[in-house]
Amino acid sequence: MANKLELTWVGKDEEIKLEPRILIENPTLSNIEKDKDTENMLIHGDNLLALKALESKYAGRIKCIYIDPPYNTGAAFEHYDDNVEHSIWLSLIRARLIVLRNLLANDGVICVQIDSNELGYLKVLMDEIFTRSCFVNIISCKAKIGGVSGSNMGKSLQDNVEYILIYAKNKDGFQINPVFVKQRLSSKIEEYQSEGKSWKYTSIITELGGKVLLKEDIENEINYYGYSVLKTKSITAFAKENNLTEDDVYNLYADRIFRTTNAQSSVRQTVIKQTSGFDYPMFGCEYIPIKGKNAGKKIEILYKSSPADGQRNMVMFLSDVVEKVENTYYYLEKVNTLWADIQYNNLTKEGNVQFPNGKKPEALVSRLLKLFTSVDDLVLDSFLGSGTTAAVAHKMGRKWIGIELGNHAYTHCKVRLDKVISGEDQGGISKSQNWQGGGGYRFYELAPSLIVEDKFGNPVINKEYNADMLAAAMALHEGFEYAPDQNFYWKQGKNENAYIYTTTTHLTESYLDDIAKEMKDGEYLVIACKSYDSGIERAYNNIKVKKIPQYLLGRCEFGKDNYNLNIVDVPTCEEDDDE
Repeated sequence: MANKLELTWVGKDEEIKLEPRILIENPTLSNIEKDKDTENMLIHGDNLLALKALESKYAGRIKCIYIDPPYNTGAAFEHYDDNVEHSIWLSLIRARLIVLRNLLANDGVICVQIDSNELGYLKVLMDEIFTRSCFVNIISCKAKIGGVSGSNMGKSLQDNVEYILIYAKNKDGFQINPVFVKQRLSSKIEEYQSEGKSWKYTSIITELGGKVLLKEDIENEINYYGYSVLKTKSITAFAKENNLTEDDVYNLYADRIFRTTNAQSSVRQTVIKQTSGFDYPMFGCEYIPIKGKNAGKKIEILYKSSPADGQRNMVMFLSDVVEKVENTYYYLEKVNTLWADIQYNNLTKEGNVQFPNGKKPEALVSRLLKLFTSVDDLVLDSFLGSGTTAAVAHKMGRKWIGIELGNHAYTHCKVRLDKVISGEDQGGISKSQNWQGGGGYRFYELAPSLIVEDKFGNPVINKEYNADMLAAAMALHEGFEYAPDQNFYWKQGKNENAYIYTTTTHLTESYLDDIAKEMKDGEYLVIACKSYDSGIERAYNNIKVKKIPQYLLGRCEFGKDNYNLNIVDVPTCEEDDDE
């Protein structure tokens, strides 16, 4: 095997043999009154086992995964004892990331929020699982200020930054939607001036006319125009002349205020070539873009002549980079990797649930979903916490799956999501989304382990499993989709032309013969039963008979319900006084 760059630690090669569990809906906790066809899922149970339960149905279907796992900082949170021995934390995070990658759609993306304590290790680990070529960005978030160990003793700086690692499943199909950060226009101009930067939008077009068609490129559907009349003034001069303040000019004439740029775009080079030999102060290029925010729309881009060098510099209007809200203009700047504008204070009001030191702002999750998803896309959070991701996805019209192990699946997540559905929750992003309520979700519990020990220590099928649960569990174990056929009782699960049938009755030769008579050419059947007549397991080439629970033993780890990341309180080693 070829050598590869990877992170190693004690126990990394110890395989975690997860038991495929089924999910059982709890109708009394589901909220489907307003949407009986909802696909949203709120799952209570260990998230590693729950992810494994989702794998057979949802592999390759999730558009965006956002997780905010325990940071392994050693801090004792109210709802999470966030202190795990380092190698155990890495092993359990790795196991989750492997399943999460399987769940991602080909054009999907995963966002993992973490602090500096495990950032470096997590980056190398995700490079290994997702490959470095699929790394997208690390976003730095200015979070609620929290001191780190030693900061009050002069041994470290106060830490107020968290990070979001972003990886695509496949860079070829991956796309980032344009998202903008808003800042009051007057504040943006003041910021430029205070930092000694040159504010470029300082001119206004007072007259533009005499438009004539110069060339018509029918093949590429592009028209080139010339404008014989162009008059401009500085903002300052225009304001004085019209007895206005400069702020008035910005607010009234954003669609005429402009700057020029000589950015070397392919369109600009084409305009220079096609309009060479024409003498006009302004040129126009009219076409239909195939990508970007104006894709499919006919637009005209203006290019101002530069007599000194014969160049055509593109005109950019202020109205293209601002948004007017209640008579006030806000400057729109494309979001980058530094997110210092999202507030972490007053988060208690979001969702009306208490979750000290663990809740993330709805604005943060909303920005991620805007960047990487569209309406009806499927979003997953397997560390749901107080329910923020599900609440945000719901308000934004995304489908969602949320998993939470703790009791706050009931006390926080469910309570919060019920208020979202009723419309009572008007915090967070509700107003920006004009949220009035609606939708629904189904509440699921993770099934208990399929195999337990009887009083003599022998492995037996768990008595909590009824016939339907057992059939569903066996289908999951064998890689079949559980979908009982209405016409053939022995078709309980399907995988192309193969089927599975689970029964607790003794399988006789005549019983098997009756099933075989109903099977069509090319069909294959697996029968799982507690006992059967000797020799019938070899009766048919297209029927395989298996005895449960015996043949399942050793395939996975039965009876373990907790793979959570908060395993132990690691004892600390105090320094000697003389060191």
